[in-house]
Amino acid sequence: MANETAFTSDDALASAHRTLQTELAELQHLDARLDERFSQAVAMLLACTGRVAVTGIGKSGHIARKISATFASTGSPSYFVHAAEAAHGDLGMITGDDIIIAISYSGSSPEMATILPIARRLGSKIIGICGNRYSELASLSDIFLDVGVTREACPLNLAPTSSTTVTLALGDALAIACLEARGFGKSDFARSHPGGALGRRLLTHVRDVMRQGDELPIVGPDTPMQKVLEEMTGKRMGMTVIADQTRKPLGIFTDGDLRRLIMQRGDIRPITAGQVMTPHPRTISPEALAAEAAAVMEQQKLSTMLVVNQEQTLVGALHMHDLMDAKVI
Repeated sequence: MANETAFTSDDALASAHRTLQTELAELQHLDARLDERFSQAVAMLLACTGRVAVTGIGKSGHIARKISATFASTGSPSYFVHAAEAAHGDLGMITGDDIIIAISYSGSSPEMATILPIARRLGSKIIGICGNRYSELASLSDIFLDVGVTREACPLNLAPTSSTTVTLALGDALAIACLEARGFGKSDFARSHPGGALGRRLLTHVRDVMRQGDELPIVGPDTPMQKVLEEMTGKRMGMTVIADQTRKPLGIFTDGDLRRLIMQRGDIRPITAGQVMTPHPRTISPEALAAEAAAVMEQQKLSTMLVVNQEQTLVGALHMHDLMDAKVI
């Protein structure tokens, strides 16, 4: 084994560049040889009435699992089947309505040779992905996609590196083509990722995070300042809404307004809410996305925003902290 101390920082960088350049060249070769078979594979996937079963073993199995996950998160229901486990019972997961994407770089995996003929008898269509067009896997496939590489990035040309990168990229290309054909959008993606940041931004509406009912600080325009302060203190939103008897907002009075009022007037006891409110407060619909409210509040430097329905009746209020607690921002 080579002396590791002789491997310098420059050597490490040179190795990384060789690896990346080798894999990039193989990706470019794949891009250049894509043909009608790729389009046929996409058409087959789009016509699938079942699910996309992706199978492989060894390094190809790891790639197959990732490709299946990409399909599942981009609008094509999919699951991974380990080729060896399929030969020992898991083949029962596959139905005749499913399409199988079978991955084996050599194309001579004995596990594939065992399970694919049975799957064909079930009625499953097979998309074979391998590096040998004359292999058994290619002959068992309805559509064969070639991921052959001229060289692995491994300097020994042994460890699957370029070949796994090319296979993964081809799987991504299939999944994204299906995504685009289906018109799969951000909201669809969010529904399959509800726990992620994008899911929260695209699935959380104002109505989900707004304060409402008894939590809302509301006073009438004739309310004396002492009562206004009691309402603001009790509801802890840093403001109160001034509304008429039909709950239509007339204005808003904030902690900042209170400080400025005290500095200007001193004795504020004779003043009523309607005299010092800020009229025409910014409002938003409860059906709007919370992310939309956050963008407006950040742009206009608002700490709170009122929520009104189609009749312009007050139904809630948002505080910036509410959006932060919901992890929308």
